[in-house]
Amino acid sequence: MKKVTCILFAVFLAAGFLLCVFLPKPQYSDSERRKLAAMPIFQTQNILSGRFMSDFETYAIDTFPFRASFRTLKAVTATDIFFRKDNNGLYVSDGFIAAVEYPFDEDSLNRAVKRFQYICDKYLTKHNNVFLSVIPDKNCFLAKDSGHLSMDYKEFEQQMKQKMDFAQYISISELLEKDDYYKTDTHWRQERIIDVAQRLAQKMGTTLSSDYTFHTLMHDFYGVYYGQAALPLEPDVLQYVTQDVMEECYVYDGQNKKEIPMYDMEKATGRDPYEMFLSGSLSLVTLNNPKAQENKKLILFRDSFGSSIAPLLISGYSQITLVDIRYIQPDYLGQFINFDDCDILFLYSTLVLNNSETLK
Repeated sequence: MKKVTCILFAVFLAAGFLLCVFLPKPQYSDSERRKLAAMPIFQTQNILSGRFMSDFETYAIDTFPFRASFRTLKAVTATDIFFRKDNNGLYVSDGFIAAVEYPFDEDSLNRAVKRFQYICDKYLTKHNNVFLSVIPDKNCFLAKDSGHLSMDYKEFEQQMKQKMDFAQYISISELLEKDDYYKTDTHWRQERIIDVAQRLAQKMGTTLSSDYTFHTLMHDFYGVYYGQAALPLEPDVLQYVTQDVMEECYVYDGQNKKEIPMYDMEKATGRDPYEMFLSGSLSLVTLNNPKAQENKKLILFRDSFGSSIAPLLISGYSQITLVDIRYIQPDYLGQFINFDDCDILFLYSTLVLNNSETLK
């Protein structure tokens, strides 16, 4: 029996070694939305410093055979057998995957407010109307009932409102619920936030068209949380909304200096289908509406949530400029944007405001 055990161990060890050596090495993980570690360079300096072995360990973990299957096995074991509350900081409640967002970081809020204040002081005048709205992440609607740690979202909003006393606050949290978010992704569903767009437009003094047409993508949508959680869950259905006025609009990507579609159908079938909305994470995007009733312009400082709500707002404006200061320094904005007589909306999710080191 001992010999059989030793032989089997040697066979498994040899098979594992051969698989590690000869199987193709992936360079990208679709499920995790990230590049995998590359084989470190074999140099004397790297070996003597210990960096080679450290980097090789990361490379070996990233390219281990059947890694995705082992990740799923680990996640299922942790949650279904050992009853852990979360896996990799994510938990599942009523079929929704959410991230544990705790505790409330007041220093992060202060930093965000300082960045927004800097923009206002540098570029705006009394002729600019400034607005603020906070998007709660879906942990707000899931954590309490599922027994997970959660920030006090009402206090979070109240503090942002008080700290940004130079902006008029527009509350939207009471319009949202868990079903307004994708089950496997961080973001809200465009087809479910029409009332949010209408609230924002009303408070900013404009009116939106109501002739909406809904479209459904024919393939499954697996959001960013799906790969991070590594759990076998059902995919989402991704829908998008069009209007007659959108057919007349044109969208300009100021980062790459080219015209882009409102909804990028190539990205809709790519690694992250949510990037179909205004082509994803771009620093500077301008939506132009030549059929607008009046020459009303909006500059929207936003994170990725803004990509899907901006098309819903365009019927009320002649131009909407989306700015993402996670990817562009505020000092450079004057070179690309004319702030004269524009309304300003700071629209950010709690995920970014509570981790504002991402803002430049």
